Amino acid sequence: MTRPRVSTVPRSPARRSSPPRNIHLPMPTLAAAYVHDLSPFALRFGDGFGVRWYGLAYLTGFIAGWFILRWMAKTGRGLMKPEQVGDFMTWMVVGVLVGGRLGYVFFYSIDLLWTFSGSFPFWGVLEIHKGGMASHGGILGVMAACILYGLRNRITPWHLVDCVAICAPIGLGLGRIANFVNGELWGRPLSAERQADAPWWAVKYPDEMLDPDFQNGANVDGLATMVSNPNGEWGRQTLRDAVYTGRSDVSDAIASYLTAYYPSQLFQACTDGLLLFALLAIVWWKPRKPGIIGGWFMIGYGVMRIVSEQFRAQYLTNWGVSSIWPAAGLSAVMIAIGLGMIWWCGRRNDDPIGGLRRPATV
Repeated sequence: MTRPRVSTVPRSPARRSSPPRNIHLPMPTLAAAYVHDLSPFALRFGDGFGVRWYGLAYLTGFIAGWFILRWMAKTGRGLMKPEQVGDFMTWMVVGVLVGGRLGYVFFYSIDLLWTFSGSFPFWGVLEIHKGGMASHGGILGVMAACILYGLRNRITPWHLVDCVAICAPIGLGLGRIANFVNGELWGRPLSAERQADAPWWAVKYPDEMLDPDFQNGANVDGLATMVSNPNGEWGRQTLRDAVYTGRSDVSDAIASYLTAYYPSQLFQACTDGLLLFALLAIVWWKPRKPGIIGGWFMIGYGVMRIVSEQFRAQYLTNWGVSSIWPAAGLSAVMIAIGLGMIWWCGRRNDDPIGGLRRPATV
């Protein structure tokens, strides 16, 4: 992914004389921009194998959804029976994984359709372990699964969409946190004026050094002697690896040569997770007609995604357009669909269902 670059000027340590007595020095400010050094593995068993935080984020989201839906079924806040929740969640898992992956392929990386290799799983579309899931595709997959499950079990699909909508922000928020841990989906670079003294909440990525167009390459190449290089690897690669093995001295040395970015993943964890869940909880505080909560989810997610997307770095998709256009365009469609759902479902002669505070009689 081609990431935008912002010109930075390496900072030289300031020379300070000893302060005179009787002068009260100000308290030290918060730390400078964070240099990313998080491992994508919660547990690692070998080279490239282990339990990844990204997978745990999905798993935790599904488990949380199961508990919420089970509680709704037991307390009369939903039309499903408690024994149906497990089967329904299986449908949702398939919908998220299939829809999310196909959405990424068709919206952002169509070339995976004809990408093949000699190693398992052989087809680029199936290489989920390398990353590449689209939230818009996952939402479409879940809606399709709700329709199929509802028709098969004689439960109104609109209500199932509502049930999934109240659970989805948990998985969406955790997924964005996992994106940050993985060091992927970078934000936009801060303005040039803020690069020299980037705020504490900004983030810098050592992977930036591996870009052939890295503008401070000559500076960091001179730091390669800080780390041993028994295998003759490229100097910048050894520096990058040293940061991710806990070498804080290397992290401090390269920090001034790296670009500071907005932590857009954490911004979206707040908007797609906390704020969206709060919105839906407020709307569903009292019973609503089936489909109303799903409509509010579509509107809320669409609006928040358009806003938060302004802080994400853009890249050229395989369709030849900036990545902001598929995200913004699909979000606009979601908003329109959400408005239509609220209008249509509000006119239907259905009894209100749910209610987080006090359930309606179902």
